[in-house]
Amino acid sequence: MLALPFSRTLLAASLALCTVLSPYALAEHGDDESKAALPLDDLRTFAEVLDRIKAAYVEPVDDKTLLENAIKGMLSGLDPHSAYLEPEAFNELQESTTGEFGGLGIEVGVEDGIVKVVSPIDDTPAAEAGIEAGDLIIKIDGQPTQGLGISEAVDKMRGKPGSKITLTLVRDGGLPFDVEITRAAIKVQSVKRQMLEDGYGYLRITQFQVNTGEQVGKALDKLQKDAGGKLNGLVLDLRNNPGGVLQAAVEVSDHFLRKGLIVYTKGRDSNAELRFSATPADKLENAPLVVLINGGTASASEIVAGALQDHKRAVIMGTDSFGKGSVQTVLPLNNERALKLTTALYYTPKDRSIQAQGIVPDIEVQRARVTREQDDDFAGYKEADLEGHLGNGNGGADKPSKDKKARQERPQDNDYQLNQALNLLKGLNITRSL
Repeated sequence: MLALPFSRTLLAASLALCTVLSPYALAEHGDDESKAALPLDDLRTFAEVLDRIKAAYVEPVDDKTLLENAIKGMLSGLDPHSAYLEPEAFNELQESTTGEFGGLGIEVGVEDGIVKVVSPIDDTPAAEAGIEAGDLIIKIDGQPTQGLGISEAVDKMRGKPGSKITLTLVRDGGLPFDVEITRAAIKVQSVKRQMLEDGYGYLRITQFQVNTGEQVGKALDKLQKDAGGKLNGLVLDLRNNPGGVLQAAVEVSDHFLRKGLIVYTKGRDSNAELRFSATPADKLENAPLVVLINGGTASASEIVAGALQDHKRAVIMGTDSFGKGSVQTVLPLNNERALKLTTALYYTPKDRSIQAQGIVPDIEVQRARVTREQDDDFAGYKEADLEGHLGNGNGGADKPSKDKKARQERPQDNDYQLNQALNLLKGLNITRSL
């Protein structure tokens, strides 16, 4: 399951690859260490702290609040992705795989105690406001985030659709600046497609939802049809994709692979060990494939990039990915609560763990601004423009400059990384036909 952007379930990075098990699934198969006797001295200390707080804290605190806060602290102390989910957060986690939620449309984590943007989601208030992966959120409506728990920070950023919030950001070590954003009810479109040029398609996945694999299959069929039956090449854009459902990542990878392992997970418990392999079909019919990644490419999207890279099915282009290679299991508890617990790491077909390292692109291409010159022809004239010029030796038609037509702007015209990916596809297609 995909943790909900700007919700309690998000917690640190909200990039969890989640499965749902019964509350006793792991306990039944735990190792000897998990069954060891509880440390009585530490339990006495815990009870003593609880008693002191109840007796001496400046305001009365009930036992339920203290115990729930203790549980939250216990989970948050394990890693950035494990969490205690109260009923509202648990419901949001279950609903979020549909791609519908309220908020800003941003994935966040924590760095040195400060909230950090992992990735803005396409076509959301955060993306439209210009928030970028890597931005540090140092204030929320004027209140510093330093020292705030991630859950508290997320709560402050949530709110009713239509309400406004001001985030103070620091980008690339520069000076702080404010961004005002209007919260919205957001429905994320997981898959987008279009033709870049004749024969060359573009497919963007914004995040991995339950039905993303099916949507990608339909989008590829439509692109093949638009290309006249077969694409000459495809750019798969996973930039700023924060991840999501594990099964969706497997299904997307399977669309491009004919055989072999896609991903496997490994943990202490046998229930956490899974293996996924490709079925014998390739939607692209082995046409060249370039995958774009960047620092906002995380979790499930890293699984896809890693599998295609290991099988040499695609050229990975862009910059290093985020490096979130752990799997979270959702364990339902009593009273509509749950634990989101890190139970495994995932590995690429060549046994690579992406955790804290990420995917390194085959070809590094930094983000850059593309500017187009007015005209690179000599004074705007060609031989065919000159009066009395000779005709073509093979009888071909003249091509004077005055016949140039204004070209409609295309996505690759203003996106340097996409432009380079398309050029690489063309080169691969030419060499394949030699």
